[in-house]
Amino acid sequence: MSPEVNARYTPTMRLLLERMARAPYPPLHTLSARAAKEAYEKSAGVLEVPKPELARVHDLAIAARDGTPLRARLLAPSSDAGLPVLLFLHGGGFTIGSIDTHDTLCRMLAQLSGAAVLTLDYRLGPEHRFPTAVNDAWDALQWLAGHAAAIGADAARIAVGGDSAGGTLAAVNAILARDAGLPLALQLLIYPGTTAHQDTPSHATYADDPVIDRAQIEWFFDQYADAAQRSDWRFAPLLADDVDGVAPAWLGLAECDPLVDEGVLYADKLRAAGVPVDLEIYRGVSHEFIKMGRALKEARQAHAFAAAALRAAFEP
Repeated sequence: MSPEVNARYTPTMRLLLERMARAPYPPLHTLSARAAKEAYEKSAGVLEVPKPELARVHDLAIAARDGTPLRARLLAPSSDAGLPVLLFLHGGGFTIGSIDTHDTLCRMLAQLSGAAVLTLDYRLGPEHRFPTAVNDAWDALQWLAGHAAAIGADAARIAVGGDSAGGTLAAVNAILARDAGLPLALQLLIYPGTTAHQDTPSHATYADDPVIDRAQIEWFFDQYADAAQRSDWRFAPLLADDVDGVAPAWLGLAECDPLVDEGVLYADKLRAAGVPVDLEIYRGVSHEFIKMGRALKEARQAHAFAAAALRAAFEP
């Protein structure tokens, strides 16, 4: 990165990026998909806050439309019945990540918000290409709406959320839910991908960011979708015909992130449609910062603000 761009990061973020750049590990996009998945599973929790203990942690299976059982995990801060619930969809470019790599983040959201969190292992590329992840996420949301009481949750208080690619899936789910007449309290979007191509200014400015650079983003997309499929709004929700009437949104973006511009553009699209939007941009930090709470105060702030948004959305 140029000195000018490097100076935009906070001192702590800059130190983390320097360490990442010096680390003796090959970039994920130079590995096979299987090796990349394994590498991320090993490294994803290195900078996380300590994992909270919760009253209920329960693994279960949700059947996809083709009958495939999808692994899911319910995280609840209390044993009370009728808790509001967030369906959380993990990030990882539709290629890496799991309910395990995002377990600490989801536990934090549950602990701080007082809501249950149901997190899903939707199927990933390259074995399962577009629109499998979209379909799995939507199947899980419909399952949750129909089985909330059975898992101690309140079907009248459901939100959907996710980070990065999971934020994309959450935004798509919010549109599908509107079309199906399934009311949602909130869509919680953490630096979501919303565009079809890497053509916003922030993609150029942060093309060499060690957390997620241009080559890695392109590799992720190639694992998941054909070039022609990128113009489908279920891949790029910014291309949706309309977002009128979708659930209110909380967006948490990183200022120094290739995806920041498309996050702002999506917030603008929602606002233009009359959707209530709370947009938080965390200054001087990069993509995936919310999983770096051991080192970054901005991550801990984002945990607190995201949880506050959930609490407010779930109020009777």
